[in-house]
Amino acid sequence: MQNSEAFIADFATFIWGIPLLILLIGGGIYLLIRSQFLQFRLFGHAVQVLRGKYDNPNDPGEISHFQALTTALSATVGMGNIAGVAVAITIGGPGAVFWMWISAIIGMSTKFFTSTLAIMYRGKDSNGDIQGGPMYFITEGLGKSWKPLAMIFSFCGLIGALPVFNVNQLTQAINDIILVPNGVEVDFISNLIIGISLVIITAIVIFGGLNRISKVASKLVPSMVLLYFTLILFILFSNIDQVPTYLKLIFTDAFSAGFIKGDSIYGGVLGTLIILGIKRGAFSNEAGVGTAPMAHGAVKTSEPVREGLVAMLGPFIDTIIVCTLTALAILVTGVWQTSDANGVSLTASAFSSAMPVIGNYLLLICIAIFSISSLFSYSYYGTKCMSFLFGAKNKKYYNYFYVLSIIVGATTSLSAMINLIDSAFALMAIPTMLATIILAPKVIKETKVYILKMKQMEASKLE
Repeated sequence: MQNSEAFIADFATFIWGIPLLILLIGGGIYLLIRSQFLQFRLFGHAVQVLRGKYDNPNDPGEISHFQALTTALSATVGMGNIAGVAVAITIGGPGAVFWMWISAIIGMSTKFFTSTLAIMYRGKDSNGDIQGGPMYFITEGLGKSWKPLAMIFSFCGLIGALPVFNVNQLTQAINDIILVPNGVEVDFISNLIIGISLVIITAIVIFGGLNRISKVASKLVPSMVLLYFTLILFILFSNIDQVPTYLKLIFTDAFSAGFIKGDSIYGGVLGTLIILGIKRGAFSNEAGVGTAPMAHGAVKTSEPVREGLVAMLGPFIDTIIVCTLTALAILVTGVWQTSDANGVSLTASAFSSAMPVIGNYLLLICIAIFSISSLFSYSYYGTKCMSFLFGAKNKKYYNYFYVLSIIVGATTSLSAMINLIDSAFALMAIPTMLATIILAPKVIKETKVYILKMKQMEASKLE
């Protein structure tokens, strides 16, 4: 087991090297410039689309713009924000947050392109049903000769969609907040019981398909984000005098890397910090990885650009807002320097410090909902990959494998789960970004047509 964990850790370090960094960040910057900073220019319009102003129930697809975003966010607004940020700060210090921001700003552009392509080049599965996602825009947009690249994405997606990190951190939260303080011995058996309970809850929802997943996510995610925001803002206002200090430290430490732990790799400590921020940013918002386009590709719309605009709001909500609030809560309470905890346990320490007695339990409610909603969304991504590889009639078998992996996540170490998902995400990002960069000119052309159409529509209303 130790040899396996060491191999996965070494592979994760290798695959997240300079070439992938150039592909993700360099490719994202290229897309940002090619689109002429579209995410800033059309941000307001994207919000209007999300609110349902342009919804048409007769458009092809399965779910609404709002349901698609909440389904995608239910997979990203969760442990990436609560535990992933804590991991980044524990290893890299406050400066890691800055590089997560950079990842998100660039990621907004990346997500616009990938999700627009998911609608532009929707394909059909073996049942003849319309589907979207990187595997389909690779084969439909680049041609059948590129199918091996789509198959690589889908195969890695089977692993990347596994809920092992979310389950691992939810189990840790239950242990730290409920079991240990009440004198319950935490061991393999207690973790196994938690895992089995999560298997039952998850199975009830995911075997109901995308419609049930999206309906549950659209109800759970907004309320939990609101509760989480309220709790974090309480912590920040309670320590308001510390907020400016730590905001400044995020910027200064981003270039000095004064708090980084562990061995330095590419580019010394600064290079290590940048890669850490990009990795945790990618885990948080998944921009460039290719998971979210699978949800956005199922939207009821005949305007690809419109869904791309909705999708680009994901990294903004997920990383710029939610991750920043979590990071500040950890920093202003001082637990990042006084506690040996990591992951979700560090975030729990911040809540406990600011809100004794009830803080931990309120955080646990958020963690539970975020984690469980993530379980629902990731299962959908995995079945899409399974369907592409082995036919739609066989996709149901993935869910059996998926729910069994929940047991693994509940009973395995945090580092092993992080390295496994990091490796899978890296291997998914390579085909996603290559195809997106190649097809970018077609998205630019589609965007110009869409903007012209919107201007004509607004002009006709004024007349």
